[in-house]
Amino acid sequence: MKRAILILALAAVIGLPFLLRPRQAATVATADETLVVITPHNEATRHEYAQGFPAWYRARTGRSIAIDWRVLGGTSEITRFIESEYVTAFQNYWTGKLGQPWSSEVQAAFQDGSLLPDGTPGDDTVALAARRAFLASDITCGIDVFFGGGPYDYIRQAAAGRIVDSGILRAHPELFGDQVIPQSFTGEPYWDPQGRWVGNVLSNYGIIYNRDALQRLGVAHEPRAWDDLQDPKLQGEVALCDPTKSSSIAKAFENVIQQQIHRRWAQLARETGRPRPELEAQAVAEGWVNGLRLLQRIGANARYFTDTSQKPPIDVVQGNSAAGMCIDFFGRGGFQQTARRIDGSEGRVGYFSPPDGTVLSPDPIAVMRGAPHAAAARAFLEYSLSMEPIRRDFYATKEFLPFRSDSDVNPYEAANPMIYHGAWTNGFVREMAFVVRVMCQDTHPELVAAWREIIHAGLPADALAVMGDMSAVTYAEMNGRISQALNSKDKVDEVRLARDLAAAFRRQYARAAELARAVSR
Repeated sequence: MKRAILILALAAVIGLPFLLRPRQAATVATADETLVVITPHNEATRHEYAQGFPAWYRARTGRSIAIDWRVLGGTSEITRFIESEYVTAFQNYWTGKLGQPWSSEVQAAFQDGSLLPDGTPGDDTVALAARRAFLASDITCGIDVFFGGGPYDYIRQAAAGRIVDSGILRAHPELFGDQVIPQSFTGEPYWDPQGRWVGNVLSNYGIIYNRDALQRLGVAHEPRAWDDLQDPKLQGEVALCDPTKSSSIAKAFENVIQQQIHRRWAQLARETGRPRPELEAQAVAEGWVNGLRLLQRIGANARYFTDTSQKPPIDVVQGNSAAGMCIDFFGRGGFQQTARRIDGSEGRVGYFSPPDGTVLSPDPIAVMRGAPHAAAARAFLEYSLSMEPIRRDFYATKEFLPFRSDSDVNPYEAANPMIYHGAWTNGFVREMAFVVRVMCQDTHPELVAAWREIIHAGLPADALAVMGDMSAVTYAEMNGRISQALNSKDKVDEVRLARDLAAAFRRQYARAAELARAVSR
């Protein structure tokens, strides 16, 4: 009898999870249709859309659909993949269907947004012919939807012609305007006027911090500005992400520089008798350098530079780092995970977005050129902008209604928002990320060693000046040799520049450490 009971109990333990599991959505192999989506979003976001969109789509069309997620890493890695796929696809189209010879000129021209074919194709140069052929084609990279990232990447993809008008502006004109989704806010674009991409979520950037760790380190107050992350007490305690791998962190770093330009502008604005353009140019040049210096000191406090923006918040929540820079979605999530303690005291994790140091940025979505499942792709965009994905969990269960409501936070009512000036930094986001990587990441051991000696010596001004010498990466240099190397057809130019800059910074750091040790003796 006991043996039978044990067998029944074992069978129940094994079988009940299979009997009680939720009904599974159709898979790629069994669904009527498939949608291929490439995204940097985490599994939680992908799960919500994988559950909600098929149900919404079936209710509208009567057909089942499955999402085939393609997850390569951060947005920067995704864009590199997309660009390489379109190069291969267009090369096959150009040499195969059109029977034209391939060259480096054709490869550069077909994705060059500055080339504008006119109405006389007979007069086209090879470059214009390649560009015209690409824009008139439906060649595909095998992806339907690009979902998530930042406006910078989508503006680049739109200019190149890799993403196309989804028709969402014409289908839902009521959504796009100052009363619902403005075309821009505080200088940040929220959707493309030609309908090639739209933002469906707003996010900003801030600092996630562990209160227990700050107390252990003797930090007097919780961080309330980017400048707080350069506190010498945070040596080896700041979690950062490689800006060349994550567009969200590259945007956060750009916000740091924008804030420094604004501060310098405010100082120079007190001067009279000088033309405004002259003051602005000086503010941009000097604010750029000040921003890089601040990022350098924050980098000197870095525990690491990871390749995914999702890792720093996790490490701060776990106490492996005291603070980190992250997007608010991850920062507020970490705060909520630890919001309540058993004794009712304040949670161990906090999050703060500097109101004058960050802007609200959209999380865009777009349909790719030549999308294999174009109709489903357009439906996915429509779904992402509807109320269903927002309210699916909030309002599906009636018992939750008294406790759920639309957000109480109005993103358009910030007390002192930073105004984003794309003309200042947007043209050099890639260059900025490259410089930060070389200055802080590739030379991290030398930077940390110099910073440690400088702190030990009491922050001597001459050592700080040497460490923070940005003469090799000024705004003029960004617009000159750095931009030229990164946009060169010969990729060896970028490697050579990285090597030379890294060597120069290593010499600076060694000299700064030497000066600091001389003070300490």
